[in-house]
Amino acid sequence: MPEPTADEVARAAGGLAADLLALGVRPGQDLLVHCSLRRVGPMAGGAATLLRALRTAIGPKATLVVPAQTTYTSLSSKSFRDATAGLDPVQLARYLATMPGFDQRTSPSRGMGALAEHVRTSPGAARSAHPAASFAALGPRAAECMALHDVDCHLGERSPLAWLYRADAAVLLLGVGYGACTALHLAEYRLPKPPAPREYRCVMSRHGAREEYVFVDISLYDGDFEELGEHLDREPFVRRGPVGSAPDCRLLPVRGAVDFALAWPPFSDHRAI
Repeated sequence: MPEPTADEVARAAGGLAADLLALGVRPGQDLLVHCSLRRVGPMAGGAATLLRALRTAIGPKATLVVPAQTTYTSLSSKSFRDATAGLDPVQLARYLATMPGFDQRTSPSRGMGALAEHVRTSPGAARSAHPAASFAALGPRAAECMALHDVDCHLGERSPLAWLYRADAAVLLLGVGYGACTALHLAEYRLPKPPAPREYRCVMSRHGAREEYVFVDISLYDGDFEELGEHLDREPFVRRGPVGSAPDCRLLPVRGAVDFALAWPPFSDHRAI
């Protein structure tokens, strides 16, 4: 397939930016984006074109944030359990010996989509330090947003999600449902009785050496996010509309989403100890 021309890329980016503005994205508002590029596209220029459209829509004063998770470095993740199911002790030991350690600068995200990885690898991008649940950001406050992300706080008060809440940022769901909305996890940490703690294990890379790290954090659960989203969709602060080829995208405030989850009785019931 021939490379798109500059005019084709500009037209594609302009059309996407218009869709984003029509959805309610506004200049100056920090934005957390979860995206399926395949559902938004195809488009001339791919992820770079969508990033161009997003930055055009939010303007130069806003910060764009994406998930950059690396669950393949975690020994307590579902991806690890799936990858090691059925392995005998020798095979498991071989798998563990070859597991890559998380490197904040170089470890690629996985399962987060092409846009997220494009943002992570863009010049000037900052990334948070969590070995499994990191974020990446571009914009004037990218480094500030990414500065605090403690290992024992996947998605809570000492993570970029709390910064986004304080900044009155918005969540943009492009071609994905509420199941991808990581901001809702912040509400789990703010429950009067947070979910039970559990042990997590991950592999990190420090100065060229692999280290296994064990820590304790709350048990995260997203099994009710889609159900919660059905109720959120009735709220006036949720905007819905098409972006590119994705017919039903959503834009909603981080504060609105988190506060609504805390006020929705099943949310706490599902996480009762």
